[in-house]
Amino acid sequence: MLNQQSHGQNEGHTGHVLPFTVDGTRFEWEKQYINGEEIRKLAGLSDHSSLWLKIDEPWDDEVIGNTTLIDLARPEVEHFISTEREKVVTIIINGTPFKWDKKEISFREVIEKAYGTYIDSPTMVYTAGYEDGPKKNPEGEMKKGQSVFVKNKMIFHATCTDKS
Repeated sequence: MLNQQSHGQNEGHTGHVLPFTVDGTRFEWEKQYINGEEIRKLAGLSDHSSLWLKIDEPWDDEVIGNTTLIDLARPEVEHFISTEREKVVTIIINGTPFKWDKKEISFREVIEKAYGTYIDSPTMVYTAGYEDGPKKNPEGEMKKGQSVFVKNKMIFHATCTDKS
């Protein structure tokens, strides 16, 4: 199947058909770049599946999010694999467990879960850190506008300071 949608990062047509596989099924794409959402749509993957770019040992496979761009013009054919992920996981924010049914969580969503609301004001300062995450993002600090992949029993620490 050949998808000919035009996206800003894919404006330049290569003049070649670039093959890739998803779970062993061959697909072709006419542009150099493809993103995770386009791959999911072509392969008919559910919203609850995870997509990975197969990487040779000893390296780890790469998690592909919906906005992740992949260069299909590299010398080798790219091979993707999908796995059905748990539809609902439990994440822990400031010691409180929450059910979560998405693959990712944003900085804003962490704050809203922790404090019930997010006040976008210069006097409100929020921080969010995490640990026990998946291989793609095992631990770290989140910034406003950032999202991270989640896994069951992932722990988040959120703080809120009113500087008024």
